[in-house]
Amino acid sequence: MIDALARIISEVIEPQAFAVDQNGMFPRAAVEAMGREGVLGMMSAKGVGGSGQGLRAASWVVEQVSANCGSTGMVLCMHFCATAVIEQHGPWALRQEIAAGRHLTTLAFSEMGSRSHLWAPLSTAVLSAGSDTVRLDADKSWATSAGQVDSYVWSSKPLAASGLSTLWLVPGKASGLTYPKPFDGLGLRGNASSRIEARNVVIPRSAMLGTDGGGLDIMMGIVLPHFQVLTASCYLGIMDAATKKAAAHVARTPLEHLGEKLADLPTIRAYLARMRLKTDMVRGLLRDTLDALEEGREDAQLRVLEVKAAAGELVAEVTELAMRICGGAAFRKEVGLERHFRDARAATVMSPTTDLLYDFIGKAAAGLPLFE
Repeated sequence: MIDALARIISEVIEPQAFAVDQNGMFPRAAVEAMGREGVLGMMSAKGVGGSGQGLRAASWVVEQVSANCGSTGMVLCMHFCATAVIEQHGPWALRQEIAAGRHLTTLAFSEMGSRSHLWAPLSTAVLSAGSDTVRLDADKSWATSAGQVDSYVWSSKPLAASGLSTLWLVPGKASGLTYPKPFDGLGLRGNASSRIEARNVVIPRSAMLGTDGGGLDIMMGIVLPHFQVLTASCYLGIMDAATKKAAAHVARTPLEHLGEKLADLPTIRAYLARMRLKTDMVRGLLRDTLDALEEGREDAQLRVLEVKAAAGELVAEVTELAMRICGGAAFRKEVGLERHFRDARAATVMSPTTDLLYDFIGKAAAGLPLFE
């Protein structure tokens, strides 16, 4: 897997990163290459043909991919999040397709009406009279890989049960799904993170993932730890790439009139030290979060909440320092630093937002329930 990933990065992901960003191009070639080499199916169980890898391995892969292309890293991150749900609640045949690398999936949770409160959908699911089909109607505000995937792990209000939400498996080509406006954003420009409108989308009742009204339990037990860890991994990759590029720039760039390099200036070295320190702080927290989850520690939920908040804050600081250190060179698109700078800006606003996570962290620290 390590050798295959390195080859995909060097032959496909890194060479196409500029075009993916510049043109807002979905990284289809990278997705197909990762499918062929087993990356898309690495979290699928061995029993369905996957590699049976856990969250720690997926975290490392997302970090490596994101260091070279943030858009591709985010597509992979969301595929893994949805895969984790499907692995526990989805049909066997679909799990086999994902394991074989022939199926790309994503989450469709965020909505126009509930904004970053993604656990509380306003979209509806209605059982059709006299049949075993369900009609979905929704205005999803953001879904990574919208219009590009084979399926969505989709949230709605429950059919009939109490609770905040129910999850569904919705085909990517389902009739009634439309994408009102292509994504043309500041950063992560190739991840096709767009609105989805669902009007009279008909799916079988058997497409329910878990139980009616049980969506929140799946979100908290499966999606949240995967999403928090993997998005933090994405931004760690961006931080690390920016730090290394800045270090390489100052080490080779001369101040000829002084007979020195930029790296000979104490102020430059101090900025670089701050970048390295902040990047390593996120790496340390990410590893401790994974340890807490694997060991079942009491502070696991707190670490899960903290890790994306920390990555979101610090990736913005690190990439801003990279722009300052490298000066005018950083503004040239071919260098890649301004792409990292723009990609980093999504971290604090991607739901659950950093501000919302601070509220959750404060509640957890005070011993208060998160959703009351």
